[in-house]
Amino acid sequence: MLRCGLLRDYASAISLLTRTLDILLVAVAGWLAYALRFFDQPSPPLPMAYSALTLIGALLVLIIFPLFSVYDSWRAKGMFAPAGRALMGWFVVYLSGLVILVVVRESTLFSRLWLAYWGLLSAMLLVGLRIAIYWLLRSLRRRGYNRRPVVIVGADQQGRALAARARSADWSGLEVLALFDVPASVQDADDGLAVYPLDALASFVTEHQVGEVWVAMPLERGAELRQVIELLRHSPVNIRYAPDLFGLSLLNNGVTEIVGVPMIDLSASPMQGVNRLLKALEDRLLAALILLSVSPLMLLIAVAIKLSSPGPILFRQRRHGWDGQEIVIYKFRTMRVHAEAGRVTQATRRDPRVTALGALLRGTSLDELPQFVNVLQGRMSIVGPRPHAVEHNAQYCDMIDRYMLRHKVKPGITGWAQINGWRGETDTVEKMQQRVEHDLYYIEHWSLGFDLKIIFMTLLRGFVHRNAY
Repeated sequence: MLRCGLLRDYASAISLLTRTLDILLVAVAGWLAYALRFFDQPSPPLPMAYSALTLIGALLVLIIFPLFSVYDSWRAKGMFAPAGRALMGWFVVYLSGLVILVVVRESTLFSRLWLAYWGLLSAMLLVGLRIAIYWLLRSLRRRGYNRRPVVIVGADQQGRALAARARSADWSGLEVLALFDVPASVQDADDGLAVYPLDALASFVTEHQVGEVWVAMPLERGAELRQVIELLRHSPVNIRYAPDLFGLSLLNNGVTEIVGVPMIDLSASPMQGVNRLLKALEDRLLAALILLSVSPLMLLIAVAIKLSSPGPILFRQRRHGWDGQEIVIYKFRTMRVHAEAGRVTQATRRDPRVTALGALLRGTSLDELPQFVNVLQGRMSIVGPRPHAVEHNAQYCDMIDRYMLRHKVKPGITGWAQINGWRGETDTVEKMQQRVEHDLYYIEHWSLGFDLKIIFMTLLRGFVHRNAY
C-alpha cells in the first residue's frame, strides 16, 4: 500500500511545490526577458521598477490562479486541461499587471518589448511546468505509483463497461479492484474482476483503503443507492453515482442548480456563467490581434478581388448561429456573381463558378479572414462548429440525429471537425454525419485548453486541405 499511496500522501506538498515554482518561473521569466531585451548591454541586476512589477505578477499568480482551478487535481484529465487553466490564469494576471501600470501612470518606465517577452516567456514556462508534471505523474501511475483504488457497485453491463473504461485509462491512476452487487444481479464475465456481495462493501473499502466508490446501476435500481450510502456512513470515501444515462443521446451532461434544486443536464450549452465570459474574452482578444496583424493582407486581397472580376468584395450569407438565431457571415467573394432561386449549391471540385483568385483563396482558407469581424461582433467564435447555410440546415435537420444541437454554441471559423479532415463539400449524408459527430464531441468536451489545442492544430495543418475548394 505504501507504493500505491506514496504520492497521494504528499499531495498537499506537491501542490505547495507547484505554487512555489509558479512564482519562481514568473520571476525567472522577468529576468530572462530583460536579458533578451537588452542582450547587447552589460547584464546589471534587474532594475527596481522591473523587479517590482515582476513581484506584483508573482503575487497576483497566488491570488488569481486558484480562481481558475489551476491547482485542482489533474487525475483522469487530459494534458490540455491543466495547461489551458494555467494559460488563462496567466492571461488574467498579465492583463491585470498592464491595467495597474496604466492606472498608476508608470507604463513609460518599461520597455514594451520587455513586457511582451515577459508575458510570452512566463506563459511558456508555466505551461511547460504543467506538461512536465503531467507526463511525470502519468509515467509514475503507469508504473504503479500514485494509484487510487476504486470499487464499483453494480456488476451488470453498465458497471463492467465503466470498469473497462477506467482500466483502459491506466494513465489516470484509477485502479478498479472489484465489483459489488446483490447475487441475483450478477452476470458472468471474463474481465477478471471479482464480484462481492453488497454487504461486504464497507469492510472491503476499509481494508483496501479504497478512495472512490462508483455506483453504476440502471435507473430502476436507483433505490439501492440508499443502501450503499448507509453501508458507508462511517467511511470518508468519495461516493459517486453514475446513473444509467449512457444509452441516451446526451450533450454536455452535468449538474445545474436551479431555484435551489440540483438537476442533471441531458442537453445543455457549456457556455454558461464564467465559461461564457472566458470564451468571449478569448474570442475578442485573439480576433483583434489577428485582424491587426493580417489587415495589410486583407487589403491586398480586397483590391485583387475588385480588379479580377466584377462584383462585391465580400460575400454575405445567412446562416444559423447560437441557439439557432440567424446571422450574416462575411467571406471574401470567390465566385462569379450569380443567382440561385431558393437553394444553395455547395462548391464542388473545379467548380466553374469559382474564379482563379477564388480558387487560391479557398485552397488556403484566406477567404475566411473577414469572419474575424463576425467574431468581434459577437456573432461567431474562433473555435466552434462551422456555420451551415440556412437551407442546408433545413435539409439535414431531419436526416441526421441531433443535427441542430450544433447550435448550442456559437459557430466558429475553425473546429474539431475541420482539423480532423471533415471540411469542404458534404456530397453524402455520411460526410455530414461525421462532421456533426465531431462538432458534438467538441461541445461535450469544451474547455479553453481544447480551444487552444484546436487553434494550434489549425496553424499546423488546418489552412490548406485537399477538401478546401
